[in-house]
Amino acid sequence: MSDQVTVAMSGITKRFGGVRALRGVRLTLRAGEVHALLGENGAGKSTLINILAGVVTDYDGEIVLGGEPVRFAGPAAAQAAGIATIHQELDLVPALSVAENLTLGREPRTRLRTLDRRAMARTARDWLAPLGVEIDPGRPVGSLRVGEQQLVEIAKALSLDARVLIMDEPTAALADAEVRRLMSTIRALRGRGVAVVYISHRLEEIEHIADRVTVLRNGEVAGTLRPGPADRQRIITLMVGRPAQALFSAGSAGPARPAGPMVLEVEDLAVRPRSARPGRCEPAGVSLTVRAGEIVGLAGLMGAGRTELLEALYGAGPPGRRSGRLLLAGRPYAPRGPRCALRAGVGFVPEDRRRAALVLEHAVGRSIVLAALRRFTTAGVVRSGRERDAVHQQITALAIKTSSAGAPVGSLSGGNQQKVVFARHLLTRPRLLLLDEPTRGVDVGAKAEIYRLLRRLADDGMAILLASSELPELTGVCDRILVLRHGRVVAQLPAGRCTGEEILTAAMGGAAAGGDER
Repeated sequence: MSDQVTVAMSGITKRFGGVRALRGVRLTLRAGEVHALLGENGAGKSTLINILAGVVTDYDGEIVLGGEPVRFAGPAAAQAAGIATIHQELDLVPALSVAENLTLGREPRTRLRTLDRRAMARTARDWLAPLGVEIDPGRPVGSLRVGEQQLVEIAKALSLDARVLIMDEPTAALADAEVRRLMSTIRALRGRGVAVVYISHRLEEIEHIADRVTVLRNGEVAGTLRPGPADRQRIITLMVGRPAQALFSAGSAGPARPAGPMVLEVEDLAVRPRSARPGRCEPAGVSLTVRAGEIVGLAGLMGAGRTELLEALYGAGPPGRRSGRLLLAGRPYAPRGPRCALRAGVGFVPEDRRRAALVLEHAVGRSIVLAALRRFTTAGVVRSGRERDAVHQQITALAIKTSSAGAPVGSLSGGNQQKVVFARHLLTRPRLLLLDEPTRGVDVGAKAEIYRLLRRLADDGMAILLASSELPELTGVCDRILVLRHGRVVAQLPAGRCTGEEILTAAMGGAAAGGDER
């Protein structure tokens, strides 16, 4: 890191109506520096980077880029000035191929001015190579898993040869192997003098990659420091105003409890889709159990089959032939679709809430009752009073921060959007709750609230099957951890007595601890 200042933001203030998002924020970025920007959802991080990226143009304060004051008229102007952004919500066109997305707006042409698709594919491979990714450039982006799409988005930003790179939760959908490759790429960018703004809720990443950390709280700078393991508690206290212990003990299992009755029994579950889908890893003989009051974790590298297993248990996977035996509360269970699963008492919180669980224009209240409308309907007429009371109860119980039940769910922070998805399924009173990356893209404070919620649900007798790529989450929240590899359970580990290294060893094909879970 040099002393050369690439960007200096000072006095940045922004209001949205009567809400103050930022007040007098100062941020300095140096060449060859990875500067982490932290804060709870709603602290002002997104607003600040949107101002720097030219998305928000109406603000007070000054931005100096390369010694010259600038005020961008839009994202294109910021990009032309050398500022590239990887947004948390991906900016890709699902119907276009990987190569088309990576070269969009700058497509190579033949002598006849037609698209040079060979050159596009070659260019795409060159941009993906530094990330250690092998994805067919001709595949539609919409057919890729979320983690693969994230890598395409990262490659797209790196291809711009920017002098400032803003990365908003770049590893939220990546497994550990992909995270390590990304860290290597960031270090290479640092060596080339690129200033990187790195936003993440994973503090262990911040400790490894960031040179400095600026913490925002309630729209103001709470402090700037150099990160390290000894500063973790200080960072969390700056973020949320309370010590770390109060957050990370929130979901701990505590003393061992007697096992409850069996809720889910899966024996040799295998799925063979009618048509193969690239990038998917369907269950290939999975056996597992989940008891009432138990939180069972699913670990594995990206593509190990965690999401596909949960989708199969919810009836949401692709059509095809299934074999094996499933029992739910001792009775045969063969969901033909999500509606069937819901009626049987199974809820599912998917990995990508914005694409798979929410309509962002819908009101918070309507989003909450969507899966349980039958409870509030008599002879085809919705009993609005009961519905209103149920919505209010869920908003209060889950501490959902919203101006009203009528506010668009898209206006909520990521953590509160996730709580809305939880509330929807809790209204159906499930006996089994399936969770796919339940804390993806939410801040440390919201994570603690979700962990407390999960422990409370388990203590009340709910069975929970939780897939996560965050190893501290698995070891800190779950009672048992099942490790998946190539669509099979290869290890069972006691969460409180295993390490992240043991989980990774099993996930990568090392010696299994515990063998297949029956």
